[in-house]
Amino acid sequence: MKSKFAILPLLGVGAVLLASGLSAQTPASAAPAPATPSAPAVVPSKVGVINIQEALINTKDGQKAAGELKTKFAPKQSEIEKKQADISGLQQQLSKGANTMSEDAKQKIMRDIDQKNVLLKRDTEDATADLEQEQQRIMGDLGAKMISVLNKYATENGYALVIDISSQQTPVLFASNTIDITREIIVLYDKAPPQAAPPSASRPPAARPATPPAVPKK
Repeated sequence: MKSKFAILPLLGVGAVLLASGLSAQTPASAAPAPATPSAPAVVPSKVGVINIQEALINTKDGQKAAGELKTKFAPKQSEIEKKQADISGLQQQLSKGANTMSEDAKQKIMRDIDQKNVLLKRDTEDATADLEQEQQRIMGDLGAKMISVLNKYATENGYALVIDISSQQTPVLFASNTIDITREIIVLYDKAPPQAAPPSASRPPAARPATPPAVPKK
């Protein structure tokens, strides 16, 4: 099943770096030197690209989450594969006995195949929806830290724009490898401290009432 990741928006980083100069010391009796005009602000002008999907997957957190996800959904995958094998076996049985089986036997096998296909389709759709929901939750958790790392890196290195090229819908026809910062962000992500959980995630569940509410008598 193909993984789906939320496409992160373009990031415009507007950091202004001020150049500071050292003024020469003058004797006490000398007239004060005229004020040196401050250096003009350095406007960030670098443009970079990043494959957010690749970055998230290749971080240590991403690899760990992928392993946990595979383990969690392995039983469901095995169950679906078994149902597919059962349907394939019935189809082979029907094909081999096409000239020898009675019409009633053929019809029974065909009904079994139809019923199993319906159940398989429903189970596959449910499993896919559960998997995609879990993927979105995980990538949302990792994405918050990724954006924090990316913002810091872009600001400190004078980037005016960083474009996510992980989506086929991104209108980028060409980008030099020299402006791809995916690997740098992966390294910085792994070195960064864990992202603090949102306040709502740490709240204890609401306490249940000690006794159930009384049911009104009829």
